[in-house]
Amino acid sequence: MVILFVSELNYYLSKEVVPELYVDSSRGEKLKINVDIIFPKMPCAFLSIDAMDISGEQQLDVATNLYKRRLNPDGSKITDEDEKHELGKESKNAADIIKDVLDKEPELDPNRCESCYGGETKELKCCNTCEDVREAYRRKGWAFSNANDIEQCKREGWSDKMTSQKGEGCEVYGYLEVNKVAGNFHFAPGKSFMQHHVHVHDLQPFSGDKFNLTHHIKQLSFGMEYPGMDNPLDNMLVTDVRGSSMYQYFVKIVPTTYTNLDSVVTRSNQYSVTKHEKQVSTTIAAGDQGLPGVFVLYELSPLIVKYKEVRRSFMHFLTGVCAIIGGIFTVAGLIDSMIYHSAKAIQKKIDLGKAL
Repeated sequence: MVILFVSELNYYLSKEVVPELYVDSSRGEKLKINVDIIFPKMPCAFLSIDAMDISGEQQLDVATNLYKRRLNPDGSKITDEDEKHELGKESKNAADIIKDVLDKEPELDPNRCESCYGGETKELKCCNTCEDVREAYRRKGWAFSNANDIEQCKREGWSDKMTSQKGEGCEVYGYLEVNKVAGNFHFAPGKSFMQHHVHVHDLQPFSGDKFNLTHHIKQLSFGMEYPGMDNPLDNMLVTDVRGSSMYQYFVKIVPTTYTNLDSVVTRSNQYSVTKHEKQVSTTIAAGDQGLPGVFVLYELSPLIVKYKEVRRSFMHFLTGVCAIIGGIFTVAGLIDSMIYHSAKAIQKKIDLGKAL
């Protein structure tokens, strides 16, 4: 009886989560994407992160809330400090390499105007750094193929910077916010730019190289965490055996709210996912159809799931306790009746044997 009562009391004290389904009528919200992915074979200097949606907003190199962490081949951190990076720009470690080279050169004229090697535009007439030349080429839609022919890049040691990180890994973590419409974000090698209204990555500096896109997804979630949240891609390890593979994760997001007993509402999302993988070529600059990388393509459900914590009914608990007590007395009565009649029957046989 004590065990049954304790079990019923424990059930009463626990909270019940009631799911409900509604049409999602929210407007103008942002979708928060939490990311923590390790690329053990891809240097941070090679990796670019881009996000875009079907509304036409293309957010190239979104890095305002993302961090890159350089890793040794064994997975340990190269530096003790994790730095915030604007993706597409040089990391602090790469900047140190350039600074060391510049310190050996004579002081440059701050008012100089160096060539853009044919990439001059009305907005960008002077290219005083290697990054300026790369930006000019991106605006023209040209591939940045040979940095050794560019004086600014030779002066800054751009090629040395790229080769210095070969063999390293990279961890990308943080979050980004995008419009709450269908879209995609991806991790891919090469600088991204627009060419004839098409999003492409410049792979010319890595022509002939095979990229190892082995990745470990430590976390990939959409929105705030809530009790019982299950993210299918968390702790997933994928090994790129063939090299230069394109991994596509098709994600179906279901908006979700969770209201606890204190009426605090957590807005989040849950999702399901399917995966597609193929090997691609890296001989020329490629678009989404032939670009090695990790792509997450997501779309949102028009329905929203609302979870609400509720306390269990005290009357239900009282009814259960009464049922336990009544059941105990009923079972005890049956056992007592069985023992009584059995003893009476045995005694009757004993008396009959004595009479004989």
